[in-house]
Parts: sequence; structure tokens; C-alpha cells
Amino acid sequence: MPPELIIANGTLLDGTGAPPRRADVAVSQDRISDVGNLGFVPDVPRIDAAGLYVTPGFIDIHSHSDYSLVVDPRAVSAVSQGVTLEVIGNCGHGCAPVESVELAASNIYGYQSSLGIPWKTMAQYLDRLESLEPALNVATLAANGNLRLSTLGLADRPADSGELRQMEKLLSQALEEGAFGYSTGLEYNCEQGASEEEVAALCRVARKAGGFYATHTRNRAGEARETIAEAIRTAAAARIPLQISHIATVARLASDSHWAVQQALDQVEEARARGEDVTFDQHTRIFGTTNLSTMLPQWALEGGAGAIAERLKDSRIRKEMSRHHSIIVSLAQQDWNRIVVFHSRALPEISQKSLAEISETWNLDIFDTVCEILLAEIDDLHATMVICFAYDEADLHLPFASPHCMPGSDAIALAPDGPLKNETFHGAYTWAGYFYRTFVRDKGLLTPQEAVRRMTSFPAARLGLTDRGTIRKGNWADLAIFDPEAFTDCGTTFDPNRVCGGMVHVLVNGTPVLESGRLTGARPGQVLRSR
Repeated sequence: MPPELIIANGTLLDGTGAPPRRADVAVSQDRISDVGNLGFVPDVPRIDAAGLYVTPGFIDIHSHSDYSLVVDPRAVSAVSQGVTLEVIGNCGHGCAPVESVELAASNIYGYQSSLGIPWKTMAQYLDRLESLEPALNVATLAANGNLRLSTLGLADRPADSGELRQMEKLLSQALEEGAFGYSTGLEYNCEQGASEEEVAALCRVARKAGGFYATHTRNRAGEARETIAEAIRTAAAARIPLQISHIATVARLASDSHWAVQQALDQVEEARARGEDVTFDQHTRIFGTTNLSTMLPQWALEGGAGAIAERLKDSRIRKEMSRHHSIIVSLAQQDWNRIVVFHSRALPEISQKSLAEISETWNLDIFDTVCEILLAEIDDLHATMVICFAYDEADLHLPFASPHCMPGSDAIALAPDGPLKNETFHGAYTWAGYFYRTFVRDKGLLTPQEAVRRMTSFPAARLGLTDRGTIRKGNWADLAIFDPEAFTDCGTTFDPNRVCGGMVHVLVNGTPVLESGRLTGARPGQVLRSR
């Protein structure tokens, strides 16, 4: 097939980890049609990539863009960093299946009541996403939170035999309809009641479908070793490949944070030595981020906004709710100066202030302060995000020395204009640029080719994709072309929505979505299905 575009004079990093080499890349329709010294081909458009790296498009193995891609499928924050594929449905959070819209909304990052959820099944969700023509490719996992909310509602206990059979049925259907695996978020309210046996049973369903298991681990204080051991034990029992999500979060589970992360890495190595397929990912920000509403126990979210508000106002019920050990309590580590309200629409004066500061100003204890903030935001209860400064940068960097670690955004795809212009999720605009700048240029921990492998062929292999993640004749033409000295993150903690620098051209399925640093407006992405 004759070429329709040639990327000439670039330095090729093909995604395999092989050393850089000079090569041209030809694109025909949506595929790579040739790689090598192609010379001049008359009447064929060319991209002059002299001085630039030509690599496979980046794969974000850990994204939460399930809903933001429905709101705005342009995914500007992602494609401007060279991302051509996002893996959604992580941490037990997702958009399908849905039994109750009211309950599902609490398990979806970026949910907007004005748009709602006009689907029930995974197939319907993926069809809806496909109809919106996203700018990048999308693959999804089936989320455990959705399975439990659809079956147990807000019950905080293990599933009984009948409920487990129903969850297995829902998971099997989601996998049949295109999910690439199964994810849990065992630290989140709606999944804390899930037993290890229950999760293992669901993992067996995913394994039979050829999927993998991704887990945001249980993360109980003082149980840094057990939290990783449970993940490995569960996957081994089901004989399923395991992806441990943001592994360094175990740092907050022990007084010696460095030990906590190192022992997690050691457990992975020991499991791999036994022949178990275990890999992991890590986000690139030095803090955690989540919804302030996770401070509330599951039962407190029953009913609509009016019913929730009545509970928040009742001092007796407040006292009962305050006993709940949420993910934010774990992240605070008894120091509420660590937990900062990023932005409050209803109470802008508390934005960028810690819960400790706000509590002191209002002369309230911490939980009463949280309840007052949530009451002010009751019409959009899950919108207020908090930044949790619970980690040391050195601890978070430790996993990246391992060849078994992939970077991921742990964020949602955003855009600086349009319907998401006022939304923020740390990491959205920065993760890939930060990873490359920090570990290649600043620290010299990784070679350019190894850094690119971590973002391309490595996550592609975890997904079981053989025709993406490498630059090879016949593969899909997902390509990132960037300046290796200028590719960097530009966002900051309190000004995170700044497009990264140094990414010059990006192609998704052979179509340019970024040309000379400018968006083309094209939306050629595909919604990938596992079957």
C-alpha cells in the first residue's frame, strides 16, 4: 500500500526498549506501512522530525476518564502529552454496569447530574462512548464498585452466595461486552466489605475471559505487608495476571515509609520468582487526591440530596458517621494540615486551605467542618476534591527503578476550554511529561528508550495488545513525536491545568490530532473491546 504520510529524519524509539536509531516511518490510512530509510517519495506529505524522537503513542494504564470522555471526548490534557490510549475502569470506579443511577454516581469521578447516565450495561456504555468519537483510543476494566453497588447497594459486608452469583454474572457480561479485566478499590467505602474470597471468585471469572486483575489494595494502617500480600495471594488463587495500582501508596501504612514501599517491591519480586505474573503502576504526583465526600460511610449516602443533608445536620448522626475510617482519615495520618481543599465552588474562601485551618477558623472539630462543607456543596456532593499530602517524594520515586513499573495518570482527561474548563484533576496534564523529565533528564534513572517502553509496549502487553505499543510495520499508527530536551510538565499543585511542553506531533490511528503543538480537532480514537 503506498504511503499517505512519511515521518522523516527522526530518531526512532520503537517502544521495545531497543536503542534509538535513525529511521523514517510511513503511514497508510490508519496503519504503519513501512519503517526504515525511505528516502524521498514524491507527492507524499512529510513531517520533518529532525531533532525529535518518534515513538509509539503513550498508553495511560491507570486513568479515570470514564465519564470525562463522555462530557468532552477531545481529551486535550492527554493527547497534548502524546497519550493515544487510556485504560479506564480502575480502582473499582467505572461507568458500567449501572443498576441505580443515584448509587452509581458516587462511584464515578467527574459525574455531572445534568448529563446523567443513559446506559445500564457495559455494551451500552461503550457504544455511547464510541458514538461520541473520542480523540484517543479507550480500553476499559470492569469495576468492582459498580458490581457491588448494582448487587448489594450500600451494604457494608461480604456478598452472600446469591449476591456473589449475581456479581459473577454481571462481571462475565461486562467482560463479554469488551472489558479487558477486573478492577477493585478495596479501600473505598462501597468495597471495604468485600472479602478476599469474594474477590478471588470474581478474579476467576475474569481469568476465564482472558482478562487481568488490577487492584487499589485494601490499605489498612499498620498492614503494609499484608495489603500487598493479599493482592498477590488473591491473584495466585485465581491464577490471573495481577496489576497492583499505585503501589507506593503503602508508604502511609507504616511509620517507616521507605521500608513500606521497598517491602512491597520485594513481594512483587518474590512472586515473579515463583512464576506469577505481577506488575504494577505508580502515579507521578507527590500527594493523593480524592473526593471529600469519601469521609462519609456508605449508608450516609442513601436517598437524595435532601435525605443526605438531613443526616449531615443531625449532631447524633454526625457522631455516628465520624467513626467511619475513610481513605481520607488514612491519608491524614492524624495530621489534618495534610488534607487541603483544592477548590470549593460554594465556599471559595476555603479553597487551598487545610481542614485544620478551616476547622480553627470555624471553631469546629474536623468532622463537623467536613459536614458543613458538604452541606454547602450538597447539590454536587462529590465535586469537592481534597489534596492529601501523605507521601515523601523519594518513596513515590522508588518504584520507578523497577523494570516492572508503569507510570499512569490516576486522573481524568480534561480540556482548558469547553464543558470541562473549570474541572481539575491532578496529574491530568502532567503525568507523562513529569515522568520523562524527572526520570530521564533530571535523575538519569532511565534511558529514553526504557522510559518510552514503560509507556508503550509494556502496558500494551498487559492489555494483550500485539498491534499497538511498538513501531512496526502493520501496527496501528499511534505515534508521539516530541523534543527530548523540551518535553516536560508545566502544571503546578495549585495551577495544574497547564498543557505540557515539548510534544510536537501526535497521531492516533494514522490521523494527526496534534500538529506542530496545535490541536487539529480530529477525533479518530477507537473504543477497544477485548473480544
